[in-house]
This record gives sequence, C-alpha cells and structure tokens, in this order.
Amino acid sequence: MDLRAQARSKRRFAVAAALTAVLALAVPGALRQYERALGPLDVSAAAQGSAIAVDREGKLLRAFTAADGRWRLPAAAGDVDARFFTLLEAYEDRRFRAHGGVDGIALMRAAGQFLRHGRVVSGGSTLTMQVARLLEPRDERTLSAKLRQITRALQLETRHSKDEILALYLALAPYGGNLEGLRAASLSYFGKEPKRLSWGEAALLVALPQSPEARRPDRAPQAARHARDRVLDRAAGLGALPGAEAEAAKREPVPDARKAFPAWAAHAAEAAQRAAPGRRVLRLTLDHRLQTGLEQLARDSAERLGPKISVAILAIDNLTGETRAHVGGGDYFSADRAGAMDLTQALRSPGSALKPFIYAMAFENGQAHPQTLMEDRRARFGLYAPENFDLHFQGQVTARYALQQSLNMPAVTLLNEIGPQRFLARLKNAGADIAVGGEGAPGLAIGLGGLGIRLTDLTRLYAGLARGGRVPEFTERLDELRKAGDRRITEPVAAWYVFDVLRGAPPPANATGGRIAFKTGTSYGYRDAFAVGFDRRMTIGVWVGRADNASVPGLVGRQVAAPILFDAFARLGGEREALPAPPNILSSTTAGLPPPLRHLRKDAPKTIAATLTGTLKIAFPPDGARVDLGLKSGSSEDSALSLKAQGGAPPFIWMVNGSPAGPPEPRRQTSWRPDGAGFARVSVIDAKGASDSVVVRLE
Repeated sequence: MDLRAQARSKRRFAVAAALTAVLALAVPGALRQYERALGPLDVSAAAQGSAIAVDREGKLLRAFTAADGRWRLPAAAGDVDARFFTLLEAYEDRRFRAHGGVDGIALMRAAGQFLRHGRVVSGGSTLTMQVARLLEPRDERTLSAKLRQITRALQLETRHSKDEILALYLALAPYGGNLEGLRAASLSYFGKEPKRLSWGEAALLVALPQSPEARRPDRAPQAARHARDRVLDRAAGLGALPGAEAEAAKREPVPDARKAFPAWAAHAAEAAQRAAPGRRVLRLTLDHRLQTGLEQLARDSAERLGPKISVAILAIDNLTGETRAHVGGGDYFSADRAGAMDLTQALRSPGSALKPFIYAMAFENGQAHPQTLMEDRRARFGLYAPENFDLHFQGQVTARYALQQSLNMPAVTLLNEIGPQRFLARLKNAGADIAVGGEGAPGLAIGLGGLGIRLTDLTRLYAGLARGGRVPEFTERLDELRKAGDRRITEPVAAWYVFDVLRGAPPPANATGGRIAFKTGTSYGYRDAFAVGFDRRMTIGVWVGRADNASVPGLVGRQVAAPILFDAFARLGGEREALPAPPNILSSTTAGLPPPLRHLRKDAPKTIAATLTGTLKIAFPPDGARVDLGLKSGSSEDSALSLKAQGGAPPFIWMVNGSPAGPPEPRRQTSWRPDGAGFARVSVIDAKGASDSVVVRLE
C-alpha cells in the first residue's frame, strides 16, 4: 500500500471513529428525548379481559367474554406447560433471556436485508418487541414503527421482569377470531387448560400468533398443520427437543373446530358477577368435582323424567356453612327446560319438607320426645281437616314413627300446640325468606306446604340441624364479607333428635337406609318434589318440577327427588358420618319417659278453637290504619308505636314484619320504635299459641 492509500485509510478510520463517538453521545440522548415524547407505556390492556369464575381451589368453572366480545382469559407463566416456552423461545427469540429487549444480532441482519432489498424482509423482533406491538397495535411495517417498538421494548425491560413480559404475551397474543391469549386458545382448540400440553399442541400455539387468521385450525387446518410442523422442525434443528419427539408431534391431529368454553356453575357465576361487577376473577366456594358431577346428575335425571322437567341441587358444607355445589337447573342451555332460570331461587311449596322443624320446636319446648305417643286419627281444627297422603290413619304412633312416615295429623297437632305464627317467626328469624298467601294470620296449613320457600333457604335450614341448630348464611363467594354469627333454628338436643329420627326414615328403592337423615316433600297438585338430606359433613337439597309451575302427575318427592338425593350423596365419595350426640340426650322407650312426655296432651284442638273465635285481638293499631308518628318530617319525638292487645293468655310476643319487637311481655300493652315510614305487619302471639295480625301504614 502506497503512502497516499495509507493516508486515505487513516482519514476514513478517523471519520468513522468520530462518527461513532458522536453517535455514542447523541443516540442515547435522542432516544431518551424520543422516549419522553412517547410517554409511559400503558400495559393495562392485559388486565382488561374476560371475567372468570373459579372454584375454591382455583379451577376454572366458567368464563365470560370481555366487553368487546373477545375471549381474553387471565394466565400466568406458572399456569403454562414448559414445552410451550421451550418452543416459543426456540422459534421466536433464542436470546430472550440474555438481551435487554432488543437483539442486536437480529437487528443487524434485518438492517442488511433492508439495505439489499429496499424493504423490511424480517423485523428482527424479539418477544419483548412483539409484546410492545401487541400493546400498541400498528399495521405499518416501517422504520418509524420499528423504532417505536424498540423504544417500547427497552421501556418494558427496564420496568418488568422476563416472566412479567411473558405474562403480557400470554394475555395478548392473537389466536384467530375473538380469541386472545394462550389460555383462551388452549381451551377453545384443545378443550383444556395450558398447564398440560403435548409437543404438538404447544407448537401449534406458538405458530398461530404469527398469522392468526390465515392459520386458524377451525378454518385452515392444513395451514395450521404446516405452521406447526415448521416450529417443530426449527426447534429440533436447534436441539430444543429430540428429533423423534418432533416426528411424533407431527403425527398429532390438528383440531378442525373450536370447543365450547366451560360453563359450569353458570347461575352461581352470574350471581357473583352481578355482585362484583368489574372483577376479573370471581372466586367461589364451590368444589369443581362435585359441581360437575351434580350438574351431570341433574341433566341425566331431568332427561329421564321427561320433557320440560328440571332439577335443581344445592350442597352445603356443614363445617364451614359454604356452598359446595349450586345447580340451578337440569340443563343451562335448554330453552325447553328454562335452563337460564336459577330454580334454587324460585319460591316453591315444600310440601312436608318443613315437618322436621315442627318436631324440633316441640322437642325443644318439652312438648314431645321422639318416643312420645301421638294420635293419627281423623280430627278437625276449626274449619281445617287435614288428611294423610294415602288417605289412611294409623291410630296411636310414636313421634319418631310419625315423622319417619310423614304422617300429617301428628304434625298438624304439634303445630297447633306450637302456634303457626310462632313457627313461621322461627323460620324467618333463622334467615328463611318465606312467602305466605292471604292477608290473615298464617294457619296450620303452613306445616304441610302452605307457603313458599326457596331451595337455598330450605337447604340452609337443614344444614342448621346438622350444625346443632345454627343455620349458616348463604355463602358461595370466597371474597364476600361474612355476616357475624349464625342464626339459630333450634337447640342442639332437639336438632340431634331430628337427625336420629330422620336417619331411620325408609330409603328409596335405589339406596340403603341408615346412612343419611333425610326428608321429602310433595306440593299440592304435584308441582314440586323436594328431598333434603344431611350427615355430619354435608347437606344436600334437591328440587324437581317444571319451571312454569305446571302440575306433573306422579311427581312425588319420595319417588322422584329422593333417588336423586341419594345418588348425589353417593357422588361425594367416602363414608357417611353420623352427628355426634350432644349432652343431655334422653334415650328411653315410651314407658321410660317422664309421665308428661309419654303422651301428647289431649287439649291441643282447644288452642286453635280459641284462635278462631278471636279471643286474642289487637286493640291498637286497628287493621289498615294510617298512623302519623312524624316519620316523614324527621321528628324523633313520639315516634314509638303503641301496641295494645285484648284477651289472650300472657305472656305476649309481639312481632313486626316477622321479627320480634322485644322480649315476651307479661302485660297487654307495649311499644315499638320503627326505623322509617312504610307499611308494617304487626302480630301478637299469646302463651297458648293464639295469634292476631294487622297491617298498618306508618307516616
């Protein structure tokens, strides 16, 4: 080389060095200024997606589409099979774990291709840059767009870990149609969570986001197969998986249709979404295995029983009081069975299903014992003359036998002793929402189903028996605030007596007796069939009927609902546990009982006769009155409502809207202070169970 050539070479080197120095000083400053001009990167899009309902262990029960109609389910890196990440990094970004958001080698290759061809041939994108593009979608493939991606990728790397960046990719990657994110794609194409993927499945999920519409398996299965196989070949060529594994994965079938998303516990999930709008993950108390098993049982039973029949099932964990299964109908997607209606919330007549609580109150009050003798004979209570279901009477029987055989006359006799108003107040005070028809005080017919109650409340009342008389609140969301304390339906001794009696009830043909305590109920006109049972661990309630409340000939609780109940308990697995006996249990034959408990007292019909003659009556306020207490004006003076009775036997219990207005009063006069204006039902019950009721408007 001559001297002039050496001089030219030195000058070029000096210029290159100077340019490099200038760029080294200028580029970072320019990039910082450009970054400030762009502003912070908004990553909130990854958190805006489908709401999902999960069971108590986090298993998916149901998913909802996002507001824009897309399936965009939350997923973390720990929820995805490692095979997916192995193939993703091998195919998309081999140096993902090493670079800081931008792969210099890939960018130099892309720049060289651009200079040779005058257009972008390969973008040199890293996974981080792809996430940046997903967060800020742009269609153009220009140097300006690429510079923006690079800047955003650098921002991502400085603010997020590699796993967090992967989580953003998992949430936002497109998979064709309205599917976004890996979890939605795995559920839709394979019908399973991405936690367990085969090599072929993982490869397909890696390939689809590159061209999601052109490679959609449900529309272009061959294109999807070719794209999947290219991922497997590249990964095998890089040694990311053995060649034999890649060849085996190529033989896996490619799905040619989308699968339905899970819709288990649909009614419970919808209720949770209404209660917590905007929440992404709805955590329910349900058990996935039990929920799916009972939904299948309800569906099979409804189909077997005939058209338009539906089946609702509720299961409550007696230890915690939480709902473990909530089946609102026989088939959620069946319009013929009104599947969208949650029939656990429908007010229905329970038939004889409330009889155990009549006996519990009688046991608690010392009016009867399971071995007390009672009369099952024709009798009239005023204008009311109940009959047994089979229209026959059995004479003198024990209370145990009467409840096990669901005889009507002994139950009505006990209710007459207790007083229907007092019985109804006990149910309401335990948290049950009861609907009673008519304007007057409730009559004895409420003991045989003359009222409306929801399956949720009926099942909770039975759970109260299993819990020593403590009725749990209806709870099926893990994140909801629990109300302090349980409400009591009866005392522990009385609750155990009822359990012991009902455990001996004759089982249906498909079951063995003595394992659970249960009771059935059939409403008037064969519109509703109930069966509720419990052991120490679980309480399950079953309702069968039509959503339109139409009559169904032969719809009898013992024949229709009880077999479903026993099948539901069989699906729990394990052995059934009896309730432990509390202290002070009186175990005796009838002859060994104290004399007052050997026979039910003979004067029971007299109590209802006194009630019907109107001996006890509310003297003030009169029925239908408008009482001005200054409530609308906000005055606090003289805002107490005077309550006066005439006749009856003290002490007196005053009730307002089904709740006690205070302790029992030895006098016939007391007062009650309302919390606001409106209508109020005022009732009074005397020591013999006689009652009177009025409705007044407070102003």
